Amino acid sequence: MARFAVELVFGPDREKRLSVRPEHREYIASLVEKGVILASGPYADDTGALIIYEAADEASLKEIIAADPYTPANVAEWRINEWNALMGPWVA
Repeated sequence: MARFAVELVFGPDREKRLSVRPEHREYIASLVEKGVILASGPYADDTGALIIYEAADEASLKEIIAADPYTPANVAEWRINEWNALMGPWVA
C-alpha cells in the first residue's frame, strides 16, 4: 500500500462547496472506517484541506477521489503527492 498526501484547494464558489460538504464528509467518514483515510481536515483559514490516504496505487486513489462528492461538484482542485512517511505512529 502507498500513502498519499492530497491537498484540496477550494474554488471560489463557497456557497456551492458548503452545500456539498455534508455529503463529502459522510464519504470521508466512510473511508476512515475502512482505513483508507488516516487523517483529514480543513485548513484553519478555510482555503483548502489536507487528506492522508492509503491506497494500492495512484490509479486506485484517483478512483476514490472521483467518487468524492466534491469531484463532480467541481468545488476543489485535488493535488496528489505520494508520501513516504519516515517517522511517527503511522510508520510500522
